[in-house]
Amino acid sequence: MSYYTMGQDGSASYVSIILFALTARKDVINMLEINFQANSFRRLPNPYKGAPEDAPQMFYALCDVTNIPDNIPMDTNPREQNLNKSVPKQIRNSLGGEAERDFYLLNRGILLSVKDVKYKNTTGELCLTFEDTSVHGNIDGGHTYRIIKELKNKTTPGMQFVKLEILTGVEDIFSKLAAARNTSVQVDISSIAELDDRFELVKKVLQDESHILKRLSIKQNEAGDIDITEILAILNLFNLSEYPNNQTESFPIQSYSGKATCTERYIKMHKTFQENIENPYVKMTPIMLDFFKLYEKLETNIGNYYAAANQGGKYGSTKGVSGAANSGRYFSKFFSRGMDYSTPTGFIYPILGAFRALIALKESQYYGWEMDPFAVMDQLGPKLVGATVDRSRTLGNNPQSVGKDRGHWQTLHMMIRMHFLENHST
Repeated sequence: MSYYTMGQDGSASYVSIILFALTARKDVINMLEINFQANSFRRLPNPYKGAPEDAPQMFYALCDVTNIPDNIPMDTNPREQNLNKSVPKQIRNSLGGEAERDFYLLNRGILLSVKDVKYKNTTGELCLTFEDTSVHGNIDGGHTYRIIKELKNKTTPGMQFVKLEILTGVEDIFSKLAAARNTSVQVDISSIAELDDRFELVKKVLQDESHILKRLSIKQNEAGDIDITEILAILNLFNLSEYPNNQTESFPIQSYSGKATCTERYIKMHKTFQENIENPYVKMTPIMLDFFKLYEKLETNIGNYYAAANQGGKYGSTKGVSGAANSGRYFSKFFSRGMDYSTPTGFIYPILGAFRALIALKESQYYGWEMDPFAVMDQLGPKLVGATVDRSRTLGNNPQSVGKDRGHWQTLHMMIRMHFLENHST
């Protein structure tokens, strides 16, 4: 029987581990009992009246990261932990920022499945029993757990805390639980789609651009530094089926603020139309590579455009823009060319998305350019960049606000559309 008591006491900082080898049941691999200090503990009762004693139960504990034990079972975690990607780096930076003391708020914590839970309010000791390590262990939060183990000896006790969500009685739904709790990361959706070859049409477009293709990250924790979600977000900028040029109500702001939605939209279209011409992403394949080259042109020339719009003003002094100490310190996203500045995507996406105004559906049913977008970029670049920086200043020098500002997206789109209409000859 488990017992549950509320409250906290005791200041001891220790971990005791007892390992029991069991042979009575073939389905039991081993039993691991771990005791460690928790700063607070709470049980949430099963919400269903009359639930049996072995029904699923939920508990929460808040623990000093320096007290987290080193050997919580990890076989139950469906993800491989790549600690060199962006999210783990953010976790590491958050945990290491002791002055902030907000790790327990910024990090969603660690989810554990256990056989039994006990908490002693007199000592603050939490005891977790892992009976069968094929269903008991770390289900979600593997990156957090590994980084805590890496840094806890460098962390001052009492400075950073982590939340534990502890579940009992979930053995029968373990697979469903693990799947449900591990679908919140965008790349997981892409990993599943990759198994169904849903990104082949993108790969075909990029087949001659090895410097992009070899850096493409599609599956969970691949080493590439160009995430497929970024690719799909850029494609979404030019989706005429979703954002027709003849309407002014909707703009592809989700490319900046909701990349998961862009990924889901792409996958839905592929499931529905496969690689038939009804798929808007198939329609854009003849000019798809131009989207990334246009991104490159904007990213590498944006400082010059700004200077042209501001009589030689220094782009690096703009809030949110980082200037390199030496030319070439920064590199462009897709073609790795040296740059003097690093530009927030809140500036780039609205400008790039405005070039949708130059695309039309041709008789072939594929997309085509109505004007040379690269020439238009050089012609209107100073105005587009100038308007974007000015808008950022009116929004409190916040590039993120610019990326989400519908009015700004509309303004840039209208600027390019008017340029096209003024220069279009019939």
